[in-house]
Order: sequence, then structure tokens, then C-alpha cells
Amino acid sequence: MNFSLMGRKMTQISDAISLIRRGVDEILLESELEKKLTRGEPLRVKAGFDPTAPDLHLGHTVLINKLRHFQELGHHVMFLIGDFTGLIGDPSGRNITRKPLTREEIKQNAETYQEQVFKILDPDKTEVCFNSVWSEKLGAVGMIKLAARYTVARMLERDDFKKRFAGNQPISIHEFLYPLLQGYDSVAMRADVELGGTDQKFNLLVGREFQKAEGLEPQVILTMPLLEGLDGVQKMSKSLDNYVGITEAPKDMFGKLMSISDQLMWRYYDLLSFKPVTEVTGLKKAIADGANPMEAKYQLALEIVGRFHGHDAAQKAKTEFIKIHRQHEIPDEMPEKLLQAEAGGSLWIGHVLTQAGLVASTSEALRKIGEGAVRLDGQKVNNSDQILVSGNTYIVSVGKRKYSRIKLQ
Repeated sequence: MNFSLMGRKMTQISDAISLIRRGVDEILLESELEKKLTRGEPLRVKAGFDPTAPDLHLGHTVLINKLRHFQELGHHVMFLIGDFTGLIGDPSGRNITRKPLTREEIKQNAETYQEQVFKILDPDKTEVCFNSVWSEKLGAVGMIKLAARYTVARMLERDDFKKRFAGNQPISIHEFLYPLLQGYDSVAMRADVELGGTDQKFNLLVGREFQKAEGLEPQVILTMPLLEGLDGVQKMSKSLDNYVGITEAPKDMFGKLMSISDQLMWRYYDLLSFKPVTEVTGLKKAIADGANPMEAKYQLALEIVGRFHGHDAAQKAKTEFIKIHRQHEIPDEMPEKLLQAEAGGSLWIGHVLTQAGLVASTSEALRKIGEGAVRLDGQKVNNSDQILVSGNTYIVSVGKRKYSRIKLQ
């Protein structure tokens, strides 16, 4: 026996598990993962995404980043688009029934998903799958057989179902089909590993059980934490407006990332950064020794914006950020709006803000003025009765990120 070769192999497996473990909430079971890795064959690694919205945000990329880790280790990544399960709607973590998507919505969203994920994943090492391929073949008989594998009592062990049942909130029968179909995906795809959020654990375990029932080796489960949004409290979500979209303009992404707290920054490093752990540890030590956390935040923002928009765009966004937020200068580039004055040749500031798209309503405009967040040509607007006169061009801003050049005619 070549002990030197064996030692190198065990070190490689140990290093691989360390990379896989980074940022992971739970591995079920790590001993099984080690056994699969020991065989030295590429693993079939699955993660499913229902195309519920046209664009992804950084919260979605936590799973995609982990898929990239598997690609770096030489494994086969299967990016599953739930075009069939999207018709049901994933109830995970929900206290109400999710509205199902139409086929047209799913098709459009799926196309943008594929464009966006390859900013992270290597397209040559990624198999894009659609679960309608095998799920539609089940038919009514197949669906009934699938439903017969689980009892209502077992379904109600799932945390969100349990809470809704206890709270007398409705649970539609079709929602019980979702974890069954997700489990069946693992059988059809012969997955060795499946990734999901912590709120997906029940569904992932169903996949293990279905694989065992089919005589397959059960998949290893990796659950990933749910990324907190910019507020540092709630899960990142567009509905809560605490998100960073991966298709947002570089300057907007950069500004949002710079707005997070110093404590949340390390969470983002753990779940979003590809920097080596040793480098992140070095940054933490430097700050503990008195370095300014702003520099570490700059590095994080540069890395993430650069991932989706390129190095030059990220550097430009940083320069613009410093110019506006540190040197209090007006940005070089901003949207331009041509607005029509009302009778008398003027337009009230509240209407200017709404028509320029800087606020959603006049009530928000008044609130922002009261907060001191509105500026006209660099000067704070203190009077909510402020008017703009036709024939002039103004630079209007709300907060630190929203600017518009207004031409009033």
C-alpha cells in the first residue's frame, strides 16, 4: 500500500470538505459525504430554483456560490429550474398559500435565470435541467402513487404546515404535493448531493427517503443559511426592499453593500465572498487591531460588483461612491427627466419627486423632506412648499443614492 498516496488523498478530501463546509448550516450526513468523496468520482450535485421572479438577488446566490465550490472541486452541477413545481408554488417558510405562476411567467423568468447564474457558474460545467421533463410524464396515476407515499400526519410535521394548521390558517391540498415532487426530482436526477435553504430541510429529506425506496444511495443534504437583507434582520427579499439585485446598476449595488453594518459585513463575507478563509481571517484581525472596517467593506463591495459587472465597473462605482458620500460631490452621471410645469409655469417639489421616480408617492415625498433627505442643487430642502420654475434645469436628490437631472418646461 502506498501510504504517501493515501495520505495525499485524505488531505485532498479533508480540504474539499473544509471548502464545502464553509458557510453551510448543516450537512446530513457528513460521514456519507466523506464516503462519496473517497470514491474519487464526480458527484452529481443538485440545487433547484423555482423561477418566481424575473431577477435574482444576492440572497439567491448563496446556493449558487456553493454550487461553484463543487465545480471548483471537479463535480457535476445540475442547476434545476422548477418549471413544473413553479405551477404549484413552494410553500416553504410561508404562512399563506403562494400564488402559482402561469406557464408564460415561468418561461420568461427561467430564461433570465439562465443568463444570470452563469455570472457565477461555469456554463461548460453546468447541466441546466427542467423538472417538467419527468414530472409531466407522471400523469394522474403517477401523482396519486406519489401522494400515497406520505401521510397527512407526516406532512404536518413540517414546521410551516404545523404552524399554519395550529393557527387555523388554510393549507391547500396541492401544497402537500410540492415536497413530494421535489423529492421525486432527486430520484429522476440521481442526485448524490442536494443543496437548499434551511427552510427546505423537510423537502430535502423527502428526496433521501424516495431515493432509498427506489433502491438508490440517498443524497447528502447541505442546508444553507438564509441571507439577511440590508437591514440585518429580515431575510433578503424584494417585497421588504432590503435586497441587492444582481442586475442592478454597479453604483447602486456598491452603495447598498456599503450601507450594511460592520457586523453584517462578516456574514456577507461568509456567504457571498470567494476570498480564501485565511484572507478573511486576516481582515478581521486587522480590524480588531484598529484598522478601519470601511476598507474591508470596500473590498467586499468591489468583489461582488465585479462578479456581476466586471472589474472596471466596480472600480468606477467605488470612485463614484467616494465622490458622493465622502467628498459630498454630485455624480457625473444620473437619469435626466423632462417635466411639464403646471399652470403658472411652476411645479411643486412633491410632484417633481414623484414624476421623476425618486419617490413612490407625494406622502413619501413629504416624509423625505421632513427627514432632510431631499436636496435641490446640492442644498437641503427644508420647505415642503418649495416650487421649481419652468425654463430651468435642476439636480434633485433623495438620500444618498437617488439623483435626477430635471429640466422643467
